[in-house]
Amino acid sequence: MNRAVLSFLALGLVLTGCGGGGSGGGSGGGGGGSAPVFSSATTASTPENSTATVYTAAATGSGTVTYGLTAAGDSALFSINATTGALTFRAAPNFEAPRDGNRDNIYVVTITAANSVGTTSLTVSVSVTDRPGRVALRRVGAGFTEPLFLAGRGDSSGRVLVVQKGGLIRVLDPLTGTIEATPFLDVRPEIATDSERGLLGLALAPDFATSNIFYVFLTATNGDVQVRRYTASATGASGAGDIILSVPHPIGNHNGGWIGFDRNGLLVVAIGDGGGAGDPSGNAQNRNVLLGKMLRIDVRGDSYPLDASRDYMIPAANPFALTGGAPEIWHWGLRNPFRNSFDRETGHVYIGDVGQGAVEEIDFAPLSSPGLNYGWNVLEGTQAYAGGSTTGLTPPVAQYAQGTGPLQGKSVTGGYVYRGPVVALRGQYVFGDFVNARLWTIPVTSFIQGTTLTNASFTDRTTTFAPATGSTLGNIPSFGEDDFANLYVVDYDGDIFLMDEVDEGS
Repeated sequence: MNRAVLSFLALGLVLTGCGGGGSGGGSGGGGGGSAPVFSSATTASTPENSTATVYTAAATGSGTVTYGLTAAGDSALFSINATTGALTFRAAPNFEAPRDGNRDNIYVVTITAANSVGTTSLTVSVSVTDRPGRVALRRVGAGFTEPLFLAGRGDSSGRVLVVQKGGLIRVLDPLTGTIEATPFLDVRPEIATDSERGLLGLALAPDFATSNIFYVFLTATNGDVQVRRYTASATGASGAGDIILSVPHPIGNHNGGWIGFDRNGLLVVAIGDGGGAGDPSGNAQNRNVLLGKMLRIDVRGDSYPLDASRDYMIPAANPFALTGGAPEIWHWGLRNPFRNSFDRETGHVYIGDVGQGAVEEIDFAPLSSPGLNYGWNVLEGTQAYAGGSTTGLTPPVAQYAQGTGPLQGKSVTGGYVYRGPVVALRGQYVFGDFVNARLWTIPVTSFIQGTTLTNASFTDRTTTFAPATGSTLGNIPSFGEDDFANLYVVDYDGDIFLMDEVDEGS
């Protein structure tokens, strides 16, 4: 082919490319354009307690690109600017109380970029990092009426159950402060609320996740202290429930009121001495009555089918299972064991026994050591009270004198061995005083059965743990753990506080 022919063909190709019947569109030809393509990273990191932009999505494509979120993963916890791609948390994340699906502080969010051609998605992992600060109380709930106790919702949602003296259990979301409209339980017509009576305790069954069964400790309208069983429902539980245990209680104070399941699935029930000054009937030292005791029963069966007040079995390891006393008794010699707890790491029990007029005490009950006599009313703490033989009595592991000083009080509120996310508190027994609203800690390794620590061993946390500006802590009827071992303080005035790590200066 000669040079002239080549030149002619080349000219024809140029003319065809310049228009001869072609579409005059954008990239890709044929007017199709291109869907967005992400150029931003798949990971991001942000410190806790911030709602600033944690990540900015970037994608290019034909025309205008609009950003959004899918419903996958943890996306519901975020919002995104449709124009700029700026991603933010809807509520500031808390490293000590993560809300991501795996509770590991890695939030997985799926971002979309869309234009007229199509939609592209990108999965991004946002890591929340710890911001060390001081330990303090942060108010996460308000508006309750005489709250007495708190426990986790039992569904890993982060929600908690708040027990009110008047007969309601309410559901609180600590993240938002929202109280659900439908009560978890309503037993207001079923109870007496004068003096120290009321709805006092709560324990979810070990298989609550599948059975929805839970137990409460309450004072019936006739004054008896009772444990009742209910089944949770979407419309709330109510009515008489199933009476598991009913014990006559002659006077309005010293009801006790705590219940909890040990790691063997047995229900432990704390009942006061029956009331009155000095245990006038001698109930606490009487092994044939259930007042002034820690009881242990098995609610998975019924050894007393003809007795409406005894719907349980007796654990074989109870000290008087066969003879020598009431078979329900696990420990005795207690005045008013109002607030107690299991150490979730060891299974041991720590008992806060409210004193008469001189001494407040913390008692220790190892999981595998039944049959301890804590001494009331022979002793009050380690001091003589009514007198008598002290042989075989188990002294408290800690005690403090009644008074108004920073290491004194008037009514102990038993606490918890902290096992939660705040590293600085781990292994500390956190407890307080109802009347003086004092907060203290003791390293759990300091407790030795048979040795009594005085208040010289306490660390006073009342000032350092004080709530942020605008909140005050009144009477303390209880501490409580959620499903993730976060520790809360219940304020009888109606507030709920989370023991949290907050930024310095906040």
